[in-house]
Amino acid sequence: MTSISKPFDAKPSSIRTTNRLLVTPDIRVCYRAKPAVHPVACLSGATLAMRKSRIRSKLSAGQPALITTLHFIDPAVYEMTSLMGFDGIWMDLEHHGTSLETASNLMRASRVGMSDIIARPAKGEFQRMQRMLEVGAAGLMYPQCDSASEAEELVHWTKFPPVGRRGCDAANADSEYMAHPLDEYLQNANQETLLVVQIENPEALEQVEDIAQVSGVDVLFLGPGDLSIRMGIAGELQHPRMLEAKQRVAAAARSANIHWGLPVASPEEAAAAIELGARFICHNADIILLRAGLTQIKQSFGPLGFDFE
Repeated sequence: MTSISKPFDAKPSSIRTTNRLLVTPDIRVCYRAKPAVHPVACLSGATLAMRKSRIRSKLSAGQPALITTLHFIDPAVYEMTSLMGFDGIWMDLEHHGTSLETASNLMRASRVGMSDIIARPAKGEFQRMQRMLEVGAAGLMYPQCDSASEAEELVHWTKFPPVGRRGCDAANADSEYMAHPLDEYLQNANQETLLVVQIENPEALEQVEDIAQVSGVDVLFLGPGDLSIRMGIAGELQHPRMLEAKQRVAAAARSANIHWGLPVASPEEAAAAIELGARFICHNADIILLRAGLTQIKQSFGPLGFDFE
């Protein structure tokens, strides 16, 4: 073993208080000046850049990002989708019983490609959101954000100090398992973590301009299904009130110099949304695609005498 500064058998106290770098054949260990700081290990012999958000990169360049939803819990589905080059995968932990352990394995499978995982917790699950980030989510989609104060709470729980009050472990997938100096990890997490807030209630729509102005919010996401239900026009997505809601969300995002998005059912809907300034575009889901494929089989083979009852 070689040492740039002191031998490896130096006293623990001297190791904790030095800024120098110790090198072994297998690992480099960076010890920062403050005794309380977590020691961070770096892979030896290689420069490992921290993973960046593909979606954020596209949004920053003014380009639309395409996100698709996966509900099934087969890691191969996540692996394939990520390798196919989708910008993001929407992982819904609000309406599905997927455990955090299962979610972490699905996120791990997606990391073979470049897709971001955008995880959606349930409303108010602030502690659980931190764990979602630690196991590898690139961003969070927070449902039913009804006020600017709730948006501020979201930022506080998902950003490290001095921006927020997220707790630090630095030994999980989000830090590439201690592969980077702590200060670099903290800075990258604060810069790259994407925060998407859903506008799904009439009350939220009335405050959308204030929500958009909250520092740390990156995307306003119109939830047309729940919003239409709560407006008393369930499923009428082309209703004048829904079209007005879309315009208002778009204007709020534009005024705050952030982005907005929504689910779309077709390329034509996507084009219309992009024309309104939307850049966070969600389309389709594995369960919908599978059902459509199975329905097509039934329709094609039914006339041949096959019985599906």
